[in-house]
Formats: sequence, structure tokens, C-alpha cells
Amino acid sequence: MTDLIRKILLAGTFVACCAVPVFTQAQDKKITLSSDGMKLLWNKQQDGWHLQSLSVKNKTGWTNLDGVNGEYTLLYTAGAPDSIVPVTYSATGQQTPFPEEQYRYIIPLWKEAIKPVPMNTAGTALHFYPAVAKQQEDNIGFSSESREAVIKTDWRFDKAYTNDILVTMSLEAKQDGFFSLATPCLSVAHNNQFNWAAIPGYFQGKAIEEDLVKAYAYGQGIPAKPVIVRERAASTLSPLVTDKQGVTVAVIPEPGIGRNPWAHDVVTQSEWLLGLSLMNRKGNISPTLYHPVLGHKGSFLRKGEKRSFTFRYTVKAADWYPVYKHAAEDIYRLKEFLHLKQTKQSLTNRVLSMHGYVTDDSTSKWEIEQYKGMEIGAQQYLGGVYGSEKDAVKNSDYGAMWMMAAMMQDSLLQQTRLPFARNFKLAQQALQHDFFNGAAAGQYYLTKSKRFTEEWGPYVEPIGTTYYMMLDIGNVLLFEPGDTALRNELRMAADKLLAWMKPAGNWAVAYDHTSTKELFTDVEDLRPTFYGLLVAYQLLGDKKYLTAACKGADWYIAHAVNEGHFLGVCGDTRFVPDFATGQSVQALLDLFRITADRKYYSAAIDAAKIYTTSIYTHPIPSLLEKKVNGVNRKDWEISQVGLSFEHGGILGSANNHGPILLASHAGMFVRLFSLTGDSLFLDMARTAAWGRDAFVDPATSVASYYWNAMNRGAGPFPHHAWWQVGWIVDYLMSEAELRSNGQVQFPRGFITPKVGPHQTYGFKEGTVFGTKAKLLLKSKMVKIDNEYIDYYAAINEKQGKLFIILLNNDDEGQHLTISLNVAEVLKGAVIRPQKTVLRTAAGKTSGLGNTNQWKLSLPAYGMNVLEINYR
Repeated sequence: MTDLIRKILLAGTFVACCAVPVFTQAQDKKITLSSDGMKLLWNKQQDGWHLQSLSVKNKTGWTNLDGVNGEYTLLYTAGAPDSIVPVTYSATGQQTPFPEEQYRYIIPLWKEAIKPVPMNTAGTALHFYPAVAKQQEDNIGFSSESREAVIKTDWRFDKAYTNDILVTMSLEAKQDGFFSLATPCLSVAHNNQFNWAAIPGYFQGKAIEEDLVKAYAYGQGIPAKPVIVRERAASTLSPLVTDKQGVTVAVIPEPGIGRNPWAHDVVTQSEWLLGLSLMNRKGNISPTLYHPVLGHKGSFLRKGEKRSFTFRYTVKAADWYPVYKHAAEDIYRLKEFLHLKQTKQSLTNRVLSMHGYVTDDSTSKWEIEQYKGMEIGAQQYLGGVYGSEKDAVKNSDYGAMWMMAAMMQDSLLQQTRLPFARNFKLAQQALQHDFFNGAAAGQYYLTKSKRFTEEWGPYVEPIGTTYYMMLDIGNVLLFEPGDTALRNELRMAADKLLAWMKPAGNWAVAYDHTSTKELFTDVEDLRPTFYGLLVAYQLLGDKKYLTAACKGADWYIAHAVNEGHFLGVCGDTRFVPDFATGQSVQALLDLFRITADRKYYSAAIDAAKIYTTSIYTHPIPSLLEKKVNGVNRKDWEISQVGLSFEHGGILGSANNHGPILLASHAGMFVRLFSLTGDSLFLDMARTAAWGRDAFVDPATSVASYYWNAMNRGAGPFPHHAWWQVGWIVDYLMSEAELRSNGQVQFPRGFITPKVGPHQTYGFKEGTVFGTKAKLLLKSKMVKIDNEYIDYYAAINEKQGKLFIILLNNDDEGQHLTISLNVAEVLKGAVIRPQKTVLRTAAGKTSGLGNTNQWKLSLPAYGMNVLEINYR
């Protein structure tokens, strides 16, 4: 035996098996497969069948895809893959001390992510081209065989989608060991140059990033190594690359291949069945799937055992977004989820119920503390806070607090909550006349040591000043414009943010509280810090704030949006990208509204498209019965589909906890649909908002924060209820505006701090079919016997008009009976209806009886308005 033959056999090189042929070999040297949208040509070479060309139809003709390949890869190891965690190095070759020891939540995730299997260094990679081919009428079969396994593949076009090639791969083990099939390398980006590449939920960008931490941990660019990521934080299972010709190639697994987070009766969130990568094993840019994952469930096979999986290549002369949408909407059938949803409690009734929760001192864990001669009020926070002794308190959504007090005309909130929350805000500003004068002293107040602090360290972030000074104060001033103390505080904060702005228009991530030196210099402040200055301009009128806001936004567009690079605001994960990306969309839209500069609108839409990749679209929900914490549930009830994650990637909370129920993006996505006509935004908003009863605590109507908590309510985070009130109202108001084509519209305030882009209402009159009216919502005023119907009210007391806006939040028509308690509309008075008119969303009117109860019908996704003229 020659040395060459011995090396070939030891390497497991795939050859044709002449003794037991799997297919009859094609008679000629070329075989083709074509559809109306694509043409593929293979040719037989000495080492097997190579993909010679791939043409895709464009608007003017056909484009030949560069870098076509067709090489196959099988990963194999006789024993379990190595699990030793290697030392990681930066792009400059320095050992990377990441993450620092205080980031205890993400250290295990990082160690897990740099093991040999996810780093794609485990096992032996067997590269080969198929040795045998057989062409039939509408498909091509390939086969190869080595001493480890027999590999068969079947290629055919999807009859419904002419740009989709369906491939089924099967493996039969010829010896015991661990196996992982990689999808064949359809093409590689020439010299690793591309216009865009992404694994939704993990990373995206225009270029390779050599710094492993930036790319792999923060999703800022494409890692320079062929890393394999889990499906648990992949929002849509579609690794994709857009090449320099403008052709996008995606590989999409058949639904059901990836893990189900709750497969049967226990959580299975951490199972790893499907690996996703943007590189082949050789390190060339090429979207790739791996199944099973080496060393994980299903990968160990005994001789004679088989594994198979089906996937598709989508190849289109288009940018990444239409191809990604195809995966979410057509393959994973996002919209169908709305057909399964059933609602047990309307969103309106959730808000009304949470009103009781947030006004009860016991459930809301409300405290009033003495601080420098003031009484400040906030809610207990029982999570980890730097320097705390379980004594931290905070407030969350100031806009929602003032909004609820106004639209419910709630004297309890107005007298026992708002004054002390307002004082908390005054106390929260640093006033020591040093480097930090005017900035936010910290998110949290520690009642024992009587000081403000940040959650995760002794530092101050400029975006913290935007959040806790400028956004919170700005929303309060919309309701109380005459509060001179708050206006002065806003100006001080704006001037501090302006002073901290760098010449290019950006900010530091944070400053050390003692030395004032910049911290986290390894990353940039790729967050919408500039938005605080827009708030200051709108309330204070000084043009310098608008000029600075535009300068900050211009820098952000160039370095964040255009590059696909973002940073988050959660200190416990060291600021990995999170819902701040969604906030930037609304921030840019608000800037466009003020300036009318189209570049801000275009950037907002681009950022919004990227932010849709923070929303889960898999696995496909079903009617399968499951047991969840002792309760029988249908699969769709606990589905992750439509929910956003707090932060994804390899380090985000989505890995262990799943997505969150705080759908702050829902209202903004409705508004984006009205601007763009892109149905993905609307479907994602509705799948997030509707029918989430399995996650809502029946006693309080407060939803759990994380998916894996199911319906445990707010738990140790009572302030979350305010955020839930805020996003729900924002969503309902946006739906009404959309369905009425702008005829029912109320002014929006500013974004809430930290958790997403929802905005506040109720500080100013809106219009209902041409009549000015202010928002009104009271728990005993309206009764509806159908929980699919959401509503809110508005009133014009001068004209004696009460409006009840009704929304059918279901995909089927609904019947309802609505009753009005005439004694609950106005304080100390009973109204007397004189004439009641029913208006459709299109504005058509019809008369109703002058009673206090009406029977109505609303079409699917419909809207009606009751106009009650009273004395």
C-alpha cells in the first residue's frame, strides 16, 4: 500500500462504491436542474461532481452567481468531541480578558461558546464532491461513500417558489461515532467580500471582523472564524449572504429540524439540534447548516444507523431583507399563528387590572423615603444592584404613570404617587458641581446608604442621562409644562450631554465614577444617546439641541445603522445589543418628523428591518397538547413566535430564559406598517400582543418578563407593570390610528427609558373623526362581554361627546354586547345619552338606540367607534 493510498483511507476520503452502487451514474459529464427563477449546472471532474454554474433571474435577464462550489463536508469523530475551553485572543494577538469577572451571568455562556464544537474545530472534517449522480425528470440524486458513512442527497426545486431548491441529505453510518452533516457549499463569497451577511438574532454586517469579541459576542460584523451558533437565539433560521453582485443566498432548514423550546412536558430550550454558520469549515463565507450537531443529541450513531434532514437554498437577485422575509413568512408561516390565537383577557382589561396592582402599596412594593429634606417615592427592586443590600428602589415608565393618572382621572395616583415619583427624579440628578454635574446619578436609590447608583458598577453612562433625566422628565413635562424645577433639571442634563458629546458626534459608553476616565473603550456607544437632545429641543426650544441631536444621529447612522453594529443598555450583559436598537428606530422617526430630512426616515426603516431579526419566527406553533408546570396547554399558547428577546447572540438572556413578554416594539411596528405597507411589521406586532394569557398572572394581570417564567407575574420586579401599561396603550392607540386611516389620532410623547420604543399619550387632546377629545379610561365605565374586543374612550366635555373606540383583535368577525355605566363617565355627575351614532373605520355612520347597552358586530381586524352625545 503506497503512502498516498494510506493517507486517503485514513482521511476518510469519499469515493464511489462500485460493489454496491447507490445510484446509476449519469451517462454524460454534465447535468442540469432549472426552474423559471434559477438554473444549476454540475459537471463531472476527476474527484466528483462539481457545481459549475448557478444562474438566477433578475429584472433584466440572468445573473451568474460568483464562487459556485458544490463541495460537501461531513464532520466525524470516533469519540466524544473535545470540550476544553481554549484561550481567546484579540485581533492584535493579545490574550482577551473577556468578560471581566464581575459579569457572572455571561461568563458561562462565553465559555460554552468558545468550546471546540461551536468554534468549529472539533472532529475531523471530511471534504468531498459526490462521486455518483442520477438525473430524473425533476430532481437529481447524488451519492458518495467513505469508510465512515454513505451520504445521499436529493435536489429538486420547490414548485411553489422558483428561487428555492429543496435538498434532502441522508447519512448511514458504516462505523460507530459522532457525525454532523453540513449543507453543501453552494457558493463562496469571492475573497470573503460581500454586501451583507447575517444570522438573524446573532450578528450581521458588511465585512469580516477579526476581533472575535466584537463580532462573536457583540454581533458587530461577521466573525473571522467559522463559528457555529445555536438555534435557541436565532430569531429566524436563515443564515444568508448578499454578494457584491446583489444576489442573496440563504440556507433555510425545513421546519421541525431545530430545537423546540418546550418539546413535550418539560423545557427543552437548551437542546442543540441545528447549527448555523456563515462560513464553511474552511473559513470561506458561505451560509451553512449543521445537523445533527457534533457531540449533541442525535449525533452519535452506531454502524447501520441513519440520519437525514431537509433544507432549502433560496437564491434571489435581491438584498437580504426579502429573502429573510421569505423564510419568516413563507417557510415558517408567521401569519398563520394569528389563526390559532385565542384570547381570554383583552389587553384593555389587562391595563385596568394592572391599575389596581400599581396603586396597591403591597403588590407594587411602593416606598417613600427621606432624602435631603425631600420625600421620594419608588418601587422595590429585588434584583442585583451594585453596592446594594437588597435595599434598591427604582421607577420605570414615568410616561405611563402620568398617562394612567390622566386618562383614569385617578386622584390616588395624582396625590400619593406622582408627587413623590417627581421628587425622586429631582433627587436623581448629580448636583455636586464636578465632572458629573447635571448627569443622572444612577438608575437606583439605595435606601440604607442613601445614595444613587448604577446597576452594574460605579460608572455613569451618557445614555443614562438621556434616559433618566431627559426622557423621564420630558414625559412628565408634557403633562405638567409649568414645573419650573423639572425644566431647569432638563436644561442642566441637556447641557451636560452636549458637553460630553465628542467632536464626531458620539459619546463615551461610560465614565468611571471616581477617576472620570472612560470605561468600556473596546466598544463604541452604538445607542440612540442623541435622542435626549431632541427631547430638550422640543421642550426648551433652543436650536443648539436640535443641531446636536442631528449631529449625533448622523454619526449613529454611519457607524451603527449602515454597518449593522449596535450596543445594548443592559449592564449585566456588558451591553450586548438589545432593545435599544428598537428605540433607535423610533428616535430616528421622531427626528425625521421634526426636521423633514429623508435620511432619518430611510435610516429608521433600515434599522427597523434589522430589528425585526430580534423577533422569533420559529418553531411553527401548533395545537399539540403539552403539560406546562402542571397545566395543560396548547403549543401555540406558550410559543416564542412573535416575541422579541431582551438580548440575543451568544451572551444574551434569550439563551437561558428565552424571549421576553414586554412587547414594547408592537405599537411602533404598527406605525411602521402604516408607513411602509410591509406586512411583516404588522404581523409581528399582533403575534406579540394577542393571546398571551399563558404568561399573565391571573391574580394581577401582570405578565412575566421572561418566557421561561410562564405566568409568575412581575415577581421581584414590580416596576415592570408600568412598562406593560405603557406598551399596551401605545399598541392600541397605534392600531386605532392605522385602522381608521388616521381619523382617530392622539399625539405621542417621548420614548420610555431602556426597554424599547413605546411612547406615552394623554397629555394633549387628539381627534376622533374631526372632533377634539381627551383620552378617558375607567375600570367601571364600560363593560364588554367579548375579550377579543379591546377599547379605550375619549371625551369632549364642552360638546358633550363621548367616544368609545372598539378594536376587534382577532382574525375572525366577533359579536359583542357593550354596556355603558353613565354614572362613571364624569366625576360627581350622571350623563344622559341623547343620541348614539356608530361609525365604521371608514367613517360610515348609522344610528343606534339611546340606551346604555348595544349589540354590535365587528369584522376581522375591524374597528368601530360609538359616538355618544350626552347631556
